[in-house]
Amino acid sequence: MKVEYEPKFPADYRPGIGIIGCGGIVKHAHLPAYNKHNLNVVGAYDVSEEATRGVKERFAVRNVFSSLNELLEHPEIEVVDIATHPAERVELIHRALQAGKHVLAQKPLALDVESARGVVEEAERRGLRLAVNQNGRWSPPWRIATLLVQQGEIGDVLAVTHLFDVHFGWVTETKFDKVPHWNIYDYSVHWIDISRCWLERKTPTAVRAREYHTPVQPPESQAHWGMWTDIAYADGSSALIRSVGCARTETPGHPFWIHGSEGTIRGSALGADYVELEKDGITQRWHLRGAWYPDGFAGTMGELLCAISEDREPYNSARHNLLSLQLTLAACRSSDQDGAPIPVGENPS
Repeated sequence: MKVEYEPKFPADYRPGIGIIGCGGIVKHAHLPAYNKHNLNVVGAYDVSEEATRGVKERFAVRNVFSSLNELLEHPEIEVVDIATHPAERVELIHRALQAGKHVLAQKPLALDVESARGVVEEAERRGLRLAVNQNGRWSPPWRIATLLVQQGEIGDVLAVTHLFDVHFGWVTETKFDKVPHWNIYDYSVHWIDISRCWLERKTPTAVRAREYHTPVQPPESQAHWGMWTDIAYADGSSALIRSVGCARTETPGHPFWIHGSEGTIRGSALGADYVELEKDGITQRWHLRGAWYPDGFAGTMGELLCAISEDREPYNSARHNLLSLQLTLAACRSSDQDGAPIPVGENPS
């Protein structure tokens, strides 16, 4: 079975792109992805001059702007990629929308659902497209799985399970070590988001979560390596995300299972990547091209550009992402209450 899962771009639309924020993720993923697909990066801006050093030479960025206004006022820039920390993100989205720019904003979209909804509504009032950089949606294994689910290959999705079979020692004494609820809010937001996509037509009712230090964490480590998040749905379906966090393995990865009424999809993303479909006694496995880094980042931008060109909502629209944010924040609140269930209520979109 052939599945067209690689990033797509409009054939005749290459707008100017401006990037706000030039941290490690931009240099490691955003700009390599845009270079790979010959996108038109007009320029970049960061409050830190050090952060922008070398981006013109390494990534063919045409300009390094000296101010935010200079970037937003540039006539060639139609799309702004905002890759800053969450605390500044909402205000920058407002500024970009007021300047008449379409926006791709890093995840998580905001610190709260109300602020996120505010920028969603402003973008819609202005007739602009606002998308979220949930780049995991275009990780090759997850993208194939999403398309198979959408095509009905496994029937009704009954359960989604994820396992972080990894070691989080790299987090210690980094900026992530100090992020509240790092394992849920910053890291697992991708897994919460993709689970929400695979259970698209169902209504979540409650979220439970717990974070904890694993026995082998060093005393100076602040972030919780261990974590689980459980999302319950009205019809009895469920999504479970568990972080081992202290795995000792030569093949680390993030295995997942999607159990449906007519078959099972299983695979792994972000390490030991693969995906396969088991149905009617036959198992099909795909040879994967590309990887989450940088192709997932190409996928998010490509989908936004296609949506602008075709005058439609992108699949990764901020409105579509509101439920993912709501579930993520509910998981954080549950962890604060040692795993108590947090009602989800109505879909915020």
